[in-house]
Amino acid sequence: MRTWVKVGLLSFGGPAGQIAMMHRILVDERRWISESRFLHALNYCMLLPGPEAQQLATYCGWLLHGWRGGIVAGTLFVLPGFLSILALSVLYAVYQQADFVVALFFGLKAATLAVVVEAVFRIGKKALKNRTMVFLAALAFVSIFFFKVPFPLIVLGAGVVGLAGGRLRPDRFCVIRGHDTEEDEEGIAINDRLASHTEPSWGRAARVTLLWLALWFGPIALLFAWLGSGHVLATEAVFFSKAAVVTFGGAYAVLAYMAQQAVEVFGWLQPGEMLDGLGMAETTPGPLIQVVQFVGFMGAYRNPDPFSPLGAGLIASVVTTWVTFVPCFLWIFLGAPYIERLRGNALLSAGLSAITAAVVGVILNLAVWFAAHVSFARVEEWSAYGLHLLIPDPASANLPSIAIAVAAFIALFKLKWNLILTLGVAATVGIAWSYALGPWLFGI
Repeated sequence: MRTWVKVGLLSFGGPAGQIAMMHRILVDERRWISESRFLHALNYCMLLPGPEAQQLATYCGWLLHGWRGGIVAGTLFVLPGFLSILALSVLYAVYQQADFVVALFFGLKAATLAVVVEAVFRIGKKALKNRTMVFLAALAFVSIFFFKVPFPLIVLGAGVVGLAGGRLRPDRFCVIRGHDTEEDEEGIAINDRLASHTEPSWGRAARVTLLWLALWFGPIALLFAWLGSGHVLATEAVFFSKAAVVTFGGAYAVLAYMAQQAVEVFGWLQPGEMLDGLGMAETTPGPLIQVVQFVGFMGAYRNPDPFSPLGAGLIASVVTTWVTFVPCFLWIFLGAPYIERLRGNALLSAGLSAITAAVVGVILNLAVWFAAHVSFARVEEWSAYGLHLLIPDPASANLPSIAIAVAAFIALFKLKWNLILTLGVAATVGIAWSYALGPWLFGI
């Protein structure tokens, strides 16, 4: 538990940083899990909907101590971020019109654009190692950006293509390689001799499925019975349950869809506030998908009846977090025993390679969406014959925001600043602009 508390408190930097941190602690320092098992678990978690880093923590905890270890590891990975986002959501909702809070998020949302683009390069460098993978990424981008193909279909299609390609041209599709299952595990806390609890069975699968489906849908049924299907809490529970099933590629991949639904369909957020929420998630520990908590909080805060605004926001924070992460435990506890039997499977590596390439295209779509909304105050959408285009209004260009985003690019890519330092400086510059530079230069 002490180790998982440490992991939860240090889980900054998005999935890549979180996975690297867990690898250092669990594989290198503690020697609890072998390199082979860790990478195999990571491959499986990348194939799942939801936050791969939290699922990897749950998987590793399950390997070490069964379901108890999985619950402890997965929960402690989320808890620090939950408490942090809750505190920031209260601050944002209550003091949103205060100049200081507006100035703080002015800088954060601009720098977040650089963070998203950096994620495209980071994952792309790993996944796009030949023309086949580049083509898959480009096809995914065109599909979601220009034709709004649902990203679950993109991921599913990429997986099918990867499995087929793994049989026909493994040299082109097995980019993310398998690993040696004969690795010497001497000195490792968990090995094949000590992992009897990982053996799958149909009875175990049935018990796990029934238990975690009840934990997932039971609270939703209670909300429907208590408040009715039209209440914002019931609507959020259903919406974020759906999002939990289709969030392939993590928070970046689902954010554009979530923002569109929250702003245009449900009216929970104002335009641009999703970027504020992502800025919160970037600067706090835990999975980036924790941004759903901010969305749920604001939706309930603005539609609180019969609760107080803060009371409704608190309940919504718990509800959205619950329906987002309970499915993660289901995927791990149900699937991990069978995945342990597939260690070293070449087709799994091929499917993973294709899906990861497609995710690069999906994240690039999000980067373009962010760039348009950060750089311009007004962005129109043109649609005809199934084709969709974003058309920014040049007259609404936000030059200070563009300048902060460019500076964040330089800090991340050229100066190699870490994420927290980059966002901290961006927030400081945003405050300085709003309070000093802007009024001094333009009298605003």
